[in-house]
Amino acid sequence: WQAQVERLEGLLARGLEPCRRLPDVADVRVLGAIGVVEMMAPVDGAALQRFFVERGVWLRPFGRLIYLMPPYITPDEDVARLCAAVTSAVEAGVWRVSS
Repeated sequence: WQAQVERLEGLLARGLEPCRRLPDVADVRVLGAIGVVEMMAPVDGAALQRFFVERGVWLRPFGRLIYLMPPYITPDEDVARLCAAVTSAVEAGVWRVSS
């Protein structure tokens, strides 16, 4: 399992790296098999969930966090798909709470 966690850590770090350059992102963190994109403001969890489900992924953001905790056996291409969905959501501004 340690090798699987190490693999996921590398995939998440590479896959979420593009989020670092986005203006509304406070931080991108990866520790083991957990990846987090922290926004500067609270996220619209419902809007993000709809966005993710439409893309065939299931993530549950909360507070200012969009986080991923894929199972250790997740194939590389699925991790890439998760990271791409997060990056797309942040780029598109889907995370913003509507007023």
